[in-house]
Amino acid sequence: MSRTAFITGITGQDGSYLAELLLQKGYQVHGLIRRASTFNTSRIDHLYQDPHDDAARLFLHHGDLTDGSRLVTLLERIQPDEVYHLGAQSHVRVSFDEPEFTGLTTGMGTVRLLEAIRSTGVPAKFYQASSSEMFGATPPPQSESTPFWPRSPYAAAKVYAYWTARNYREAYGLYAVNGILFNHESPRRGETFVTRKIAMAAAAIAAGKQEHLYLGNLDAIRDWGYAKEYVEGMWRMLQAPTPDDYVLATGTAYSVRDFLGFCFEAVGLEWEKYVRFDPRYVRPSEVDALIGDPGKAERVLGWKAETLAPDLARLMTQAEMTAQPSAFATWQRPAV
Repeated sequence: MSRTAFITGITGQDGSYLAELLLQKGYQVHGLIRRASTFNTSRIDHLYQDPHDDAARLFLHHGDLTDGSRLVTLLERIQPDEVYHLGAQSHVRVSFDEPEFTGLTTGMGTVRLLEAIRSTGVPAKFYQASSSEMFGATPPPQSESTPFWPRSPYAAAKVYAYWTARNYREAYGLYAVNGILFNHESPRRGETFVTRKIAMAAAAIAAGKQEHLYLGNLDAIRDWGYAKEYVEGMWRMLQAPTPDDYVLATGTAYSVRDFLGFCFEAVGLEWEKYVRFDPRYVRPSEVDALIGDPGKAERVLGWKAETLAPDLARLMTQAEMTAQPSAFATWQRPAV
């Protein structure tokens, strides 16, 4: 008998890759989507099946993390075996502009979902999408035992959600885990996130469609991995005999400046000629370095990141070039 999963944030980068993975594993997948006047399902359109089709295994439901009663109704109807909570206001810089909304969704949204599981008695395993941003100013490398020092409203909300998941595990015996994921990117990353922004600009500048790229802090150091690999780690956390918390990371460190170099090298350009500084992209409180220690995930779950930042940057830039083939019809990579 196939298992059933419920995913919040299914239309996002991680949600789309996770939905693909679970469907491949034979799951029936249900996803929470927000009602909007425009379609926002582009990342999962290739997975869509007509719900009238008897073979359909992907189902989407309108709802919102600010509506606890709707979450209760959906859980009672779906009766999932696994709940993957990926939905959030997840842009760090935006969280400084919208701190209250970030708290209501990223923080309190987790409480509403956990309380819905507890109150309905649905025996679902629960995955909380925690973030390396929770470590903030704590020096790297960061592991499951590293103290948190959040440096943004987003990070503070994630810390609240992290401890809420742990509390429901310890107080109510729920199978609840925190996946503390370090930066994970892909061609499906949102266009305002720095890695996707850089990859898009490199391709557009090479195609003559853009002149400059405006960025903030180039010295920030991050541990960048490939999102498609990280969703496998999420799934493995819920297959473990007992619930626990895990860091997923590559264990490597690269700066924004490094990532620029990788992307622009992929199109044969020197990034220094095109990048401009814009103070609007600098956070009020910066996080200098996030570098994860994924040793526990490898030992216990058998999970290990394979794609590191240099290959990831090239992969993302190539995807941008492929997405606009007419612009690159005559483009050829310079000899190296």
